[in-house]
Amino acid sequence: MKEIILIKNGELALKGLNRSNFEDAMIKQLRRRLKPLGEVEIKKAQSTVFVQPADEHFDFDEALRRVSMIFGIAAFSRAAVCDKDMDDIIAKGVPYLKDALAGVKTFKVDAKRADKRFPLDSPQICARFGEVLLEAYPHLKVDVKNPDIRVVVEVRDFAAYVRAGQLHGAGGMPVPTGGKAGILISGGIDSPVAAWMMAKRGIELFAVHFASPPYTGPRAEMKVKELLRKVAAYSGRIKLAVVPFTEIQEQISENCKEEYFTLIMRRYMMRIAEILARRHDCKALITGESVGQVASQTMAALGVTDAATDMLVLRPLIGMDKEEIIAISRKIDTFDISTLPYEDCCTVFTPKHPRTRPELDKVIEAEGALAADEMIKRAVDSTVFEWIE
Repeated sequence: MKEIILIKNGELALKGLNRSNFEDAMIKQLRRRLKPLGEVEIKKAQSTVFVQPADEHFDFDEALRRVSMIFGIAAFSRAAVCDKDMDDIIAKGVPYLKDALAGVKTFKVDAKRADKRFPLDSPQICARFGEVLLEAYPHLKVDVKNPDIRVVVEVRDFAAYVRAGQLHGAGGMPVPTGGKAGILISGGIDSPVAAWMMAKRGIELFAVHFASPPYTGPRAEMKVKELLRKVAAYSGRIKLAVVPFTEIQEQISENCKEEYFTLIMRRYMMRIAEILARRHDCKALITGESVGQVASQTMAALGVTDAATDMLVLRPLIGMDKEEIIAISRKIDTFDISTLPYEDCCTVFTPKHPRTRPELDKVIEAEGALAADEMIKRAVDSTVFEWIE
């Protein structure tokens, strides 16, 4: 029996005349993710994408796992392929549903007749298929309001399909339909979640990480790469820039007031990230900041940080609390990695009493003791790049 993966576009259906561009971007991601599993034929019609494997040994379970992580997909399901004939739908569909119906007590049949040439209308399909299911599986009862499972018969352009329910997809928009942005990535909980959330809106990610050896070690950098691999499973491959930041942090520590350490450090990060992001055709920067979470994330402090760059700064976590952020980190499997005890440069040189209501002119005055342009140039020139996927 032939099987297929049916994919529902969801939000993409609202894109009007531009919808095909978004669908094509999603299908491109789909082809790339499924290619290691074997050849597939992909077609689209009526807000649905059809994935037909060419190999009978195709790993459907792994394919469904990969499909679940592609942005732009609202829902998906595994389905049996039938002829557009009611007898064939029954002959193939009833045994196909055996495993799905074994552990449930109630069901409902839904029918979608996209091909209006089919001789039975949707209510007639539901009645006929439901009657046969009750005969084949006597333990079942019909519950049209709150069934344990919904059986769906779809009569489409290419064929008819029978499936048991559907799974939720990752949602959002396909990468890179939202443009490209630079994410300031650390080894903490927040920034990988911020990266994932913006990738979900179709943004292609360029990652910038600041390393401060010997204060930070190779394990801290490996931790960041592993976090990006988790995000890349959803977003597609990510180019990572690792910026040497030791000189700048030491100069800040030696020449500036301690209460300004974190603010000035963040301002240097934004300047360097902007240079690298512009060189990689990014239109914005992304950070994992949330209002009030730490002293450097008050509204006044964020304003001082933003003043260091001319780029748009996106902060998807800005109104979220820590528990909400942690919930997403667990969902995308980054939490356990983020909590590994390898410090990044954001946790070294942390002042005991940071300024929570800084004034921009005083921060700029404090920066005057530093040779800003020279240090930034050395850091940018020494940056190392790597693709993460």
